[in-house]
Amino acid sequence: MATEKYTYKPDYAVLPGDSLLEVLESVSMTQKELANRMGRPLKTINEIVKGKAAITADTALQLERVLGVPASFWSNLEKNYREALAKKTETERLKRGLTWLRKFPTQAMRKVGWLKTSGGVEQLQELLSYFGIASPEQWNALWGRANVAYRKSAVFTSNAEAVAVWLRRGELYAQGIPCQPYNEEKFRQALRTARGLTGTPPETFPSELQGLCADAGVAVVFVRELPKVRVSGATRWISPTKALIQLSLRFKSDDQLWFSFFHEAAHVLLHGKRAVFIEDGKSSKDTKETEANAFAAEMLIPRDAFKRILTSLPLSDLHVRQFAAEIGVAPGIIVGRLQHDHHLPFNQLNHLKRRFEWTQPKARAAA
Repeated sequence: MATEKYTYKPDYAVLPGDSLLEVLESVSMTQKELANRMGRPLKTINEIVKGKAAITADTALQLERVLGVPASFWSNLEKNYREALAKKTETERLKRGLTWLRKFPTQAMRKVGWLKTSGGVEQLQELLSYFGIASPEQWNALWGRANVAYRKSAVFTSNAEAVAVWLRRGELYAQGIPCQPYNEEKFRQALRTARGLTGTPPETFPSELQGLCADAGVAVVFVRELPKVRVSGATRWISPTKALIQLSLRFKSDDQLWFSFFHEAAHVLLHGKRAVFIEDGKSSKDTKETEANAFAAEMLIPRDAFKRILTSLPLSDLHVRQFAAEIGVAPGIIVGRLQHDHHLPFNQLNHLKRRFEWTQPKARAAA
């Protein structure tokens, strides 16, 4: 029997039994005779024809011997058929998850390039891949009901899906940042060095900051904010030896950005590896948040230096620049601290703050 005509090159999946019937017809063989030649029950052959039984590797080899059609043909035919059935079942299951999909800011995600598809099951599949999960049920287990740590944050509780999208983007970015195992002393030294970056051009400081912290076991990522996701920063451990500090440009000024960074750094240093922190920029009476605020304030403008600044009030543009040069920070940081502590009106000296806008993948100063 010539076998060349059975070369397997289908572009779609077919029921293996249909092909088996065609071959049997071409050689004038009945199912009963095939069963006898293979040493199999007639019921088994009939179930293969109807798709109720799969063609196993042993069965494929027997069909090759009896019919002269390569075992690979039957195996591939069976494999494609079963995959097609699984995809059909999965598609029907995913259609029931389209209501869940509507909870997510998919339009905003498409705008910034985090999703490519426009809707339906295809977009749902892409969103599941974005989170690295198999189904909406797994999302609920990882980010919803079971994730008590995230739900402690009011901003997460109020808009869990959108905030989760932002947090997940940080995880994906962090995966691409190779880090040394976390070392507390190295991280403290990195923070002292990072303080000097506050006055460097925004075209360069993100990569310099990332490099400093990565050497100490901390991945620092900048993730653009999404609409209605009012988050300025977040901190969590993504492995026992790797921490993640995630920052947005929610307030778009250098004083806010650097304060957020040192605030998040305090969580890494002071508050353990199990805690998760999501900051919305609002004041909090939580002890750990108060400690992080104090740490950031002291790192940027030490207490004694700030007292000296206060003795010179009211400050001029020149005075602020001189103080900034003296203590080694950007002038905008001094302005922001004075405004926050109500020593300076919020409408004064704002020209000393450096403003940021988004480019990909880093932040830079606005023109």
